[in-house]
Amino acid sequence: MPLVTTTEMFKKAYEGGYAVGAFNVNNMEIIQGIVKAAAETKSPLILQVSAGARKYANPIYLKKLVEAALLEHPELDIALHLDHGEDFEICKACIDDGFTSVMVDGSHLPYEENIALTQKVVEYAHARGVVVEAELGRLAGVEDAVNVKKEDATYTDPDQAVDFVKRTGCASLAIAIGTSHGAYKFAAGTDPKIDIERLKVISNLLPNYPLVLHGASSVIPEFVEMCNAYGGELKDAKGCPEPMLREAAQYGVCKINIDSDLRLAMTGTIRKQFVSNPSNFDPRKYLAPAREAIYDMVKHKILVVLGSDGKL
Repeated sequence: MPLVTTTEMFKKAYEGGYAVGAFNVNNMEIIQGIVKAAAETKSPLILQVSAGARKYANPIYLKKLVEAALLEHPELDIALHLDHGEDFEICKACIDDGFTSVMVDGSHLPYEENIALTQKVVEYAHARGVVVEAELGRLAGVEDAVNVKKEDATYTDPDQAVDFVKRTGCASLAIAIGTSHGAYKFAAGTDPKIDIERLKVISNLLPNYPLVLHGASSVIPEFVEMCNAYGGELKDAKGCPEPMLREAAQYGVCKINIDSDLRLAMTGTIRKQFVSNPSNFDPRKYLAPAREAIYDMVKHKILVVLGSDGKL
C-alpha cells in the first residue's frame, strides 16, 4: 500500500465526528510504537516530520523507516506529513521527496504575506498531487523551531479564516483556540480551556472543511510523574484535557497533533530504566520498553481521544 494523502481520511473523519492522530516521529522506536497501535486499532494514521526531526535523523532514514512500516502493514492508510514548514524551500524539498502532505506555517507573518506564501506552496503541491495544511492565528509555546511567547499568541479570527481558505486553496487549516506547544500549555493554578465556541463558529462558517489542532498533547500526568520520580524536572507541566479534545472532533477538527506526549512517554520510561537497572548499557533493553510505552500511549489516544479506531 503506498502512502496516501489526507483528503479521504479527513472526509471520513468529518462525517464520522472523529479525528485522525498526527504523531511526530524522530526514530525507529517511535515509528514502530505508533504503527503497532494504529494497526491493532485499525486506525488511519498521519506520521509527521518536523524540520528538527529531518535535521536529527536525516530525511532519507526517516523516509525509509516509514516505507518499512508500509511494508509491514500494507492494510494501513498512512500519510507522511511535514509539520511546521517555515518557508517554501522546505515544503518543496518534502514534496519532491515523496511526502503526501505538507504544512506551510506562515502564521508568524503579516496576514497578506501568510496568504502569499501559502498560495505559492499550494500551487506547487497541487500540481504534484500533494495536499497542504496552513495555519492562521498563533499558538503559544515551544516545539522544535516554534517559539511563541504567550503575549504574542493570537486566536484565529473566524471571518479571516473564511477569507484565508478561499484565497489560498489550502486543504486544511490549523487554528488557534487555546492549545499550545510543549509540556506547559497552561499556567499553574489555572484551568485549561479550549475555546469550543470559537471552534463552532469557524466550523459553521467553513462547513465540511477539515480543521486542525496543534499543541494538543494532554501531557499525561503519569508520564510527568515518572519523569520527575527518576530525576526529571517537569514542574507544573499541564496539557489539554482529553474530553475537550474529543469534543473538538465533533466540530470539524479532523486532525489532532500529538508530540509532547510521545516525548514524555519515551523519556519517562528510559529514565526509569536507567535508575532501575544502572548496570544496563544495552540500548535495546531500555529502548524496547520505551517503544512499548509509545504503543500504549498512542493506543489510548486512538481509543479515548481521537475515536478513530476501526475506521480503516
